[in-house]
Amino acid sequence: MKRGLGRRDILKAIGAAGALPWLGSCARGMGPRAVVVGGGFGGAACARYLKMIDPQIDVVLIERGESYTTCPFSNLVLGGLRTFESITHGYAALGHLGISVVNDTATAVDAEKRRVTLASGKTVSYDRLVLSPGIAMKWGAIEGYDEKAAEIMPHAWKAGPQTVLLKKQIDAMEDGGTVVIAAPDNPYRCPPAPYERACMVANYFRTSGKTKSKIVILDAKDKFTKQDLFEQGWKRFYADMIEWVPRAQGGEVTKVDPATMTVTCKAGDFKAAVANIVPPQMAGQIAQEAGVATQDGWCEIDAWTLESKAVPGIHVIGDACIPGAMPKSGFAANSQAKFCAAAVAALLRDRKPPVPVFMNTCYSTIADNYAVSIAEVFRVNSAGAIVAVLGSGGESPLDVPDSFRRAEYDYAQGWYASTMAEMFG
Repeated sequence: MKRGLGRRDILKAIGAAGALPWLGSCARGMGPRAVVVGGGFGGAACARYLKMIDPQIDVVLIERGESYTTCPFSNLVLGGLRTFESITHGYAALGHLGISVVNDTATAVDAEKRRVTLASGKTVSYDRLVLSPGIAMKWGAIEGYDEKAAEIMPHAWKAGPQTVLLKKQIDAMEDGGTVVIAAPDNPYRCPPAPYERACMVANYFRTSGKTKSKIVILDAKDKFTKQDLFEQGWKRFYADMIEWVPRAQGGEVTKVDPATMTVTCKAGDFKAAVANIVPPQMAGQIAQEAGVATQDGWCEIDAWTLESKAVPGIHVIGDACIPGAMPKSGFAANSQAKFCAAAVAALLRDRKPPVPVFMNTCYSTIADNYAVSIAEVFRVNSAGAIVAVLGSGGESPLDVPDSFRRAEYDYAQGWYASTMAEMFG
């Protein structure tokens, strides 16, 4: 695909966004309070940028964990290219900036009284609330797959203990076994992740000598992001190790049996040594409790402010929202977070929010020192929808020298390092 705005140009633009005019200082005095729920790519970045934009705003970040393990790069842990510790980050730096970090779980929102209730029983009042709760699994959407089943057939779609469990299972698997990955239909967190995961599992098999093992992807879709690039990488590195079964060929998983490690779809029953079941998803539980989620489980937002269309005063960012043409990715959540911080800061001061521009670059690692990507810029059109800017990016080209893929791999590492430093210090 012919590229428009290049990857370096996009990253330069993102850096420039941090110096836009709305970062100016505000009058001193007791400021309003912005509460952010969720300390991931959306929430942590939003809290930090709110404090940067207007130091007088009282910023409270509510996050259940004392550390955060990133879904981006968790597949590389499975592939042996990263350690679990390298993708786990703490919140101390945010506290040093004057952000109140509350390690607790938000359980309810009273939008009328503008108050968040925590699992501890405490409450936190707000003038503006930002929800970045990530995803929740739709347990039972696949027959036999519930929270108990996930302890045997991990989804690992929330990085942390599930990542560790899946890694242990893959490491313990005997050569010649089959890893079955069940990929859901759209929308879901990080559309290319199941296919990157297949690559990383295959990379582990190849480097550990388990060359008789296989990965089968049972898919509820007939096409996926960066498909040509992935298939070229599979052919290049993994020969016949990875098999993809699309929906049209009966790939949609309908039932699992953890007791027998059987995964069932129209194409038949698949016996798995390791089963990685990724079920359909919805916005995180607090979004449901706050009344900002629609019947299908996601949150509709006003694209100009990222404020909920259902409940005034609550903004929703990241995987939980319906962001038009934007994918549900860590990069997208981070981009939304920066704009949301600017919008919330403006609204708290009775000013007009800036015009939104969003960006996304999604890197996928196919093998060590070999990665591909897709990049786009997004704007809000006259109908109030978030749409891609024509010619603003595109996928990595096919049939390029290894040096190109190595550069993509290095860009991915650089993006991760800079983003983590930006979010967590």
